[in-house]
Amino acid sequence: MGKKSQILGVDIGGTGLKCAMIDVDKGELVTEKYRELTPQPSTPEAVAKAIKGIIQRHDYKGPVGCGFPAIIHGGVAKSAANIDDSWLNVNVEELFEKATGNKFFVANDADVAGLAEVRFGEGNGVDGTVIVLTIGTGIGSGTFLDGKLMPNTEFGHLLYKDDIYEKHVSNAARKRNNLSWEEWGSRFCEYLLHLEKLFSPDLFILGGGASKKMEQYAHTLTCETKVIAAEFQNDAGVLGAALYARSRMKKKKK
Repeated sequence: MGKKSQILGVDIGGTGLKCAMIDVDKGELVTEKYRELTPQPSTPEAVAKAIKGIIQRHDYKGPVGCGFPAIIHGGVAKSAANIDDSWLNVNVEELFEKATGNKFFVANDADVAGLAEVRFGEGNGVDGTVIVLTIGTGIGSGTFLDGKLMPNTEFGHLLYKDDIYEKHVSNAARKRNNLSWEEWGSRFCEYLLHLEKLFSPDLFILGGGASKKMEQYAHTLTCETKVIAAEFQNDAGVLGAALYARSRMKKKKK
């Protein structure tokens, strides 16, 4: 296994920072996943310091793929839903590169998680529209048409009642409202039916923490679209981040 095929993948979430070395040719983690809590408050300075520590811990000198919980345009954060508001309009790639000396390739966290599933997981080879939903602190969405990413869809931010959907149907909302998995599943089903009506997808893939318990609520999901659990679950973020870095590097070479 050549070192050239290995890239560090970093997944920044509202509650945790995760990373692992990834073989991007095989779609596999080649080290155990390292995790630490996201600094609170999660300001740019605090998170950059934590990322610097992670890079030093791994003694890693190469390119880094990074999933980040925001709309990302050209490396710049254009939203800050589950991270400190001070991230708005910060160039995340430049900030992390300055802090670490490594080249960073940053994209929306749900988009890179979706990449992992579409390239190597349950979405591989699926034609049509595939929506990958990451269910955790919020609801992230990675949307693909014939395997090609349509970035920054943020379907968790669709309006619902007095707020947005992720405030009602995320895993954090399930815990906050002390819902059983069956009660939460019925609520989540309404969300899937809404997405189905809007986008007529060919497949829903559920990732994030809630995907591990799918057997406890699968019977409540009555939409016509096929719904399956993600293959990589909580590993999808670090894996997809590394795949995203490789895709950006390939484009630069052309």
